[in-house]
Order: sequence, then C-alpha cells, then structure tokens
Amino acid sequence: MSKILHQLDQDGYVVLPDFFDRACVRALRLVIESIYLQEGELAGSDFRQEAGCRRLANLVNKHPLMLPLICNTEMLSLVRHVLGPDIKLSSLNARSAEPHNNQTQPLHADMGAIPDDNGPWVCNCVWMLDDFTEDNGALRVVPGSHTSLQLPQDALEDPVAEHPDEVAVTGTAGTLVVLNAHLWHGGRANSTRFPRRAIHAFYARRDKPQQQFQERILSPDVIARLNDQQRHLLAIGDAENAEVTLANQTQSGFLKS
Repeated sequence: MSKILHQLDQDGYVVLPDFFDRACVRALRLVIESIYLQEGELAGSDFRQEAGCRRLANLVNKHPLMLPLICNTEMLSLVRHVLGPDIKLSSLNARSAEPHNNQTQPLHADMGAIPDDNGPWVCNCVWMLDDFTEDNGALRVVPGSHTSLQLPQDALEDPVAEHPDEVAVTGTAGTLVVLNAHLWHGGRANSTRFPRRAIHAFYARRDKPQQQFQERILSPDVIARLNDQQRHLLAIGDAENAEVTLANQTQSGFLKS
C-alpha cells in the first residue's frame, strides 16, 4: 500500500489492475448500455453532452448497482488519502469515447479546480469497463502536474495538443484508476471500431461544492433506501453542502455551463 500511496502523491494517479472482476464488468456494461438505450439522444443531457462521446449522469439515481460502487472501501481509502477524511460524492457519470472519432479532450483539471490552502479538493476514480489502449481513447495524464497550482488552459498554448510529458493510462477492463483530479488529464481520440467505456466516481472535499447536487437530483424513493453511510457520502440533509453547492454551479473543467 505504501508504494501505491507514494505514486498517488508523486505522480497524481495510480492504476489498480483487476480491481473488479469480469462478472462485475459485464454487469456494469449491461446497466450502462441499457441506460444509453433508454435515454437515446438525450443521454447526458442532465449533465453536459460532448462531441464524439456518449455521456450519462446521475447514475446513483438510475440503478441499484451504483451504490455499492461509490461506497467501495478500498477506493474510498485512496480518495481520503488525497482529500482528507471528510469527503462526499460530487457526481457519478459515465463516458464512452465513440468509435472512429477524432475528438481529443483538452487537458483539464476537474471543476477547473486549483488546490487551496487546505490542499487538494477533487479526486476522480475511473472504472474501466473496456480495455484502455493507446488508440481507443485512453486517459492521458501529465504526471506531477497536480502540484503546479495552474490550470492547463492558463499555462498551455493549446490544451488539446499532445503534451511532451503526457502518458497514456492503459489497462484491461476491471482496472480502477484513482487520480488527484487537479492532475492535468483528458481523454485521447478513439480511432478504433469499438467504444471505450468507463464510469467516473468523482469526489470532493466536504467543504467544497458538488458537481451535481445529489439531494436535488436523486428521487425520493432512492433517498428513502439510503443507509446512514450512503446519506453521509451523498451529503443528503447537509445544509452546508446545499449552501456551497448552490452558490457554485461549475460543472466541469472543460465543459462550461
């Protein structure tokens, strides 16, 4: 574990192969594809749509498999290593880089966030539902950039262009990537004939806004089924969260409202 934590501190991300098994991969793929089918052209419209991709948002509200995912103990221990003990889910979304598209995400930090005097405040966990390869839209990161105290759109002439220090984060389906989301990162273009799908469990420090205000977007039926741990993690009934989230409606580091 010490090696994992060191890499997370130094590089800003860590790759955990075989974090979830093939049965879980298959189940999550089926759920995600069924939601894409149900929502059709409106998929992602409850967050933000993106050229060359299919997106889904508010996944906690859309299938019971999502609650165990966001509460995974091993994953949350890494999130707390980045953010400190007081965390909350900011959003749970899915992204599929579609086949044969030339859309490269600009390098960005999630929420356009820069660490403050209390340190990092955003952390993202990427659940690979397909293999991530060099040519199918894998995540690209600039190791160490989470300590720069700069946003790539301010520091780079072209955040879409390949960065000289960037690396592709590859892995097989079932891999989990945990990244300090101040790290400069983005998705590469998918030049293959298959989609590249992932679920993004995005967390924030407790004193910062949620990307999606969970208490407002979850249905009463879903909220009624939550246990105490889940309610706390989703910041249900948290007046401070409501105040800070409603005052700050930034959705993404590169998809602006």
